Amino acid sequence: MRVVLQRVSEASVRIGGETVGAIGPGLVVLAGFHNGDDGDTVAWMAEKVANLRIFGDDRGRMNRSLLDVGGEALVVSQFTLYGDARKGRRPSFIKAARPEIAVPLYEAFVEALGRILPDPVQTGEFGAMMDVALVNDGPVTLVIER
Repeated sequence: MRVVLQRVSEASVRIGGETVGAIGPGLVVLAGFHNGDDGDTVAWMAEKVANLRIFGDDRGRMNRSLLDVGGEALVVSQFTLYGDARKGRRPSFIKAARPEIAVPLYEAFVEALGRILPDPVQTGEFGAMMDVALVNDGPVTLVIER
């Protein structure tokens, strides 16, 4: 599993002109899955996302987690995180999990994160063409993989 975390002051996802998910301050979590991922991977990543200290404390140091600041999460599936563009001119997505594997993992990740965070986790729609808008705070962007 690979995620790109973006600390944001606000973010939203629109599908077909309709907003399906929106948050205030918190994290946008772009999540990609591969065939080796399982429930343990998903649980580990949910804990990591919720507890990673990337928000400023009183002195402006990254010392507070999403839980500490009461931030929100917007999770968006993104199979292109497993795109391999080292050869040729078109990326290969052979390492990305097929939907029959990735959808249950995505849903399990959203559920696991939702059990940790006090506010409901906002989402896009798996496999949909989405417009994701965000204001990156910092900017702070991290890639985490397990």
